[in-house]
Amino acid sequence: MSDEAEGPQPGGRDPDDLEDREPRPIIERIGMAVIATVIAVLFGGVAAAAWVGGEPFLAIMAAIGCLMTVWVGAMTLFRG
Repeated sequence: MSDEAEGPQPGGRDPDDLEDREPRPIIERIGMAVIATVIAVLFGGVAAAAWVGGEPFLAIMAAIGCLMTVWVGAMTLFRG
């Protein structure tokens, strides 16, 4: 037996199909970016509250979550 998988991969997608996929519609990308923005604001609020409350570890972790969410939201919007 071969260790290499043949045919569709788990999840029902063939790796060759990923290159040929159509970009998402602009309205869907905008909607997902808006959702990411709301979540990033919530993470930012937790970071600020934790910092003021004297919990630096929680503040740093929430700030990292905020930055990662902004990054993914921007990738979704601009990359499609």
